[in-house]
Amino acid sequence: MATVTLKGNPVALTGNEVNVGDVAPEVTVVATDLSEKKVGGAKGVVQVLISVPSLDTPVCATETRKFNEAVSQIPGIDVTVISMDLPFASKRFCSTEGIENLTCASDFRNKEFGQKYGVLIAEGPLAGILARAIFVVGKDGKVVYKQIVPEITEEPNYDEVLEAVKKANA
Repeated sequence: MATVTLKGNPVALTGNEVNVGDVAPEVTVVATDLSEKKVGGAKGVVQVLISVPSLDTPVCATETRKFNEAVSQIPGIDVTVISMDLPFASKRFCSTEGIENLTCASDFRNKEFGQKYGVLIAEGPLAGILARAIFVVGKDGKVVYKQIVPEITEEPNYDEVLEAVKKANA
C-alpha cells in the first residue's frame, strides 16, 4: 500500500489503490446539507475529486480556497472536496470562506471514498482521516490524473491538476 509522510514521518494509507486508467469507483459522500452525492464513475462530465485531512487546518483551507477560485474559470466540471469533517463544519467553512464553485462533502459515514480510492490514513495521529490527494475523472469515468501529495502538510501541485482538468475537458 502507498505511504505518505506527516512532518517527515512515514504514514501508511489503506484501501484499494486507484491509478490512472482505472475506472473511478462510484461512492457516496455527504454534502453540507446532509444530502448524498455520488462521485466517481461515468457522469458525462469531468470530475475533480480532492481529498483533504480537514477543512479546519490552514493548508486544507488554503487548498480549498485556491481550487474554488481556479475552477470558476473552467466551465462544465464537477469539483468535490472530500474530508472526514462533519457536514455542519463543512457548511460553516464554505459560508465563512465564500466557497461557491465546488462542493464540500464528507466521507464520515462509511469511509467509502477513503477505502475505495486508497487514501484513508491507516496509522499515526491522523489515522481514520483522508490523505491529501486529487483524482481527475474523465467524462467516461476513467481516472485521467492522480496526485497523492507526498507530505500531508504541503499543498498539491495546482498547475498539474488544472492542466489535467483542462485537457480532460477539451
